[in-house]
Amino acid sequence: MRRISLFAGQWVDLKLTEFLNMASEIGFQGVDLVFRPEMLDLDRIGSDCFYCEQQLSQLQENNLSLNAISAAYIGKCIGDIYDIRYDTLVPQKYRQKPEDIRKWAMEEMFKAPEAAKKMGCSIVHSFLGSPIWNMFYAYPRRTEQLVEEGFQQIAERWIPILDEFEHQGVKLAFEPHPTEIAYDYYTLKRLVKALDYHPAFRLNYDPSHILWQGMNPVLFLRDFMELVINVHIKDVKITLDGRSSILCSHLPFGDNRRAWNFRTPGHGDVPFEEIIRELNQSGYHGALTVEWEDNGMNRDIGVREAFEFVKRIDFPESEIEFDAVNRYE
Repeated sequence: MRRISLFAGQWVDLKLTEFLNMASEIGFQGVDLVFRPEMLDLDRIGSDCFYCEQQLSQLQENNLSLNAISAAYIGKCIGDIYDIRYDTLVPQKYRQKPEDIRKWAMEEMFKAPEAAKKMGCSIVHSFLGSPIWNMFYAYPRRTEQLVEEGFQQIAERWIPILDEFEHQGVKLAFEPHPTEIAYDYYTLKRLVKALDYHPAFRLNYDPSHILWQGMNPVLFLRDFMELVINVHIKDVKITLDGRSSILCSHLPFGDNRRAWNFRTPGHGDVPFEEIIRELNQSGYHGALTVEWEDNGMNRDIGVREAFEFVKRIDFPESEIEFDAVNRYE
């Protein structure tokens, strides 16, 4: 059975000790932490051996493995076009300074693979950003040249970073996601090619974003399985009712008027059994990581439900062919 991990992204308001104690008490075997000063300080990992030992000791005391580390908010600042929202993601001294924000983010991301390695972790999952998401809709007219330039900008910014990941023996697991340079099937194929099939580039598979866009998350997984090194168990409920738009009308998450909302795993429409069967057939033995997002359910209840759900749906592949046992020799 695969180990069950918990992504810390929705618990960064807790101290690391509190988060690890909670995850261990529920029964999780691992965690996906976040590069944030209050959780895993990227600069201190690089300069303070005692700090690393402290963080690793806390994991060991709670019998938790470090499955992956997220650098999503850092990566987003590398490829995106700045707006005022990005000031919430960066240190005070860089706010309202777009070029300084990008420079800071790139410097941080270059440090990430070595820091992950010092923490005994071989996966960093991240966003890349996108300089062309504002061109999502083709009006005013969007030329192919503008789109190609966007992919090339991402390649120019990220291939040197990926080279550093490769040098450190760490993989960068990108999550296809709306607002990113690659958010669906064809944009992901284009991104892989633009990055010249870089050996350090891998995928963090999250079926929820695939499903609400109208794609089949099982076929998506099958076609990109050779790149998948981390799997997020995250659910979404589709509620198109004739009024609601798939673009969700600027309504906040959790609003029942939206066409879709993230739900506690098991309460949405993601076909998890088929995903597990696909993972079995492909030989995936990595973690199943709960990414809990559900504004309609209490967090403490939701995370426990999610853990029990993943325990229930994960099963090993059969070791025999059911129709072979009745054959004459």
